[in-house]
Amino acid sequence: MTTADVATAPAPLQVEPVAGSDRPAQYLLAETLDGLYVPYALRLPDGPGPHPFVVVAYGNGGGGLAWLRDRVHRYRHVTDVLLDAGYACAWIRYRTEVELGYQNGGRLRTTVRQGMGLMNRAPLEYEDEVAVLRDAAARPDIDAERLFHVGVSHAGEMLFKLLSHYPGLLRAGVAAEPACHELLTLRLEDEPTVTSDGGLRDIESMEIRGVDRARSRVADPEEVAARLNAVDIPVLVLGREEDELQGIFRLTYELLAERREDAEWRSWSHDVHGYLYPEGDETPEVDEVQREALAVVVDFLDRHNT
Repeated sequence: MTTADVATAPAPLQVEPVAGSDRPAQYLLAETLDGLYVPYALRLPDGPGPHPFVVVAYGNGGGGLAWLRDRVHRYRHVTDVLLDAGYACAWIRYRTEVELGYQNGGRLRTTVRQGMGLMNRAPLEYEDEVAVLRDAAARPDIDAERLFHVGVSHAGEMLFKLLSHYPGLLRAGVAAEPACHELLTLRLEDEPTVTSDGGLRDIESMEIRGVDRARSRVADPEEVAARLNAVDIPVLVLGREEDELQGIFRLTYELLAERREDAEWRSWSHDVHGYLYPEGDETPEVDEVQREALAVVVDFLDRHNT
């Protein structure tokens, strides 16, 4: 980052050292589409900017700054790897998922009433990602033309939701173990491993391991086609052989690959959901599968970082 960048970049709320690294975390706030704020923790690689930028996301939302700080430190390895590869990156936090909010809410529409904003619905968690991406892109140390997304679990599905409603924002994305049951309109009301409590589905024990079984549960193929037809970037989908939802992961890839030749798939055997993000503070514990998976992710990003 140059001297001019330092002078003009928005000041962080806090700058915090990260163990074993001379590249600290800058805690910043992005204004959401409805005028509130969500935090993200930006780390910059060595050398002058503007840098390519990667959003790093995991799971459902909530938890605020306490959750974000835990991720910055206890799961710092993924950001260390990205920094070493020359990418600015940020763990981000967003609002809690709304059950079927994407399915029932449709596209967010905005207008003005009495000089102020009016929306047809509240923003959803993937729209907080949009806010962070736009906020980061406005910084002089970030290249607005080279924005990327790495999301695991629910955040993998969020990548596809974002792409279906906000094209033209990202250069490429990685969806690791993407829980895309809502995106794919999967019929779950008669799934024996899913229960419902007042309209809130409990999918903690859901098992859809086979791709044929997942495909047979798609309730609205035309809507799924419209959503995936909107994907305008290369996406790498990562599976996990032991995962109870491997059929959903694989079906997401297969349906995308029917539309885009640049869709990619890799899958490994690992006993941890979210294996792409090794855990550990000062000395992260990283096994060979995790090293290989992260190398594949960096190679994918590099191939689209031109």
